[in-house]
Amino acid sequence: MNILLGIIVITVGTLMVVKSEWLLNNFGRITFFEIHLGSDGGSRLGYKLVGLIVIFIGTLIMTGMINGFLEWVLSPLLRYNK
Repeated sequence: MNILLGIIVITVGTLMVVKSEWLLNNFGRITFFEIHLGSDGGSRLGYKLVGLIVIFIGTLIMTGMINGFLEWVLSPLLRYNK
């Protein structure tokens, strides 16, 4: 089941990267990306970066490494005194 879910997430991420112009035309510019990623084309780059993050998460899901990654990322927040 993880492999199928991972492939679906990777496909969605790939479509976000490839079709960033379509996303820009249909959903418009995002102010945060325009301010922080450049004056012209910041939203396109933002859509592509989000797509790459989605591909990375899909790869983690497909390989079964998502739990270890989330534990590593969230470990400073989840520490407790023994």
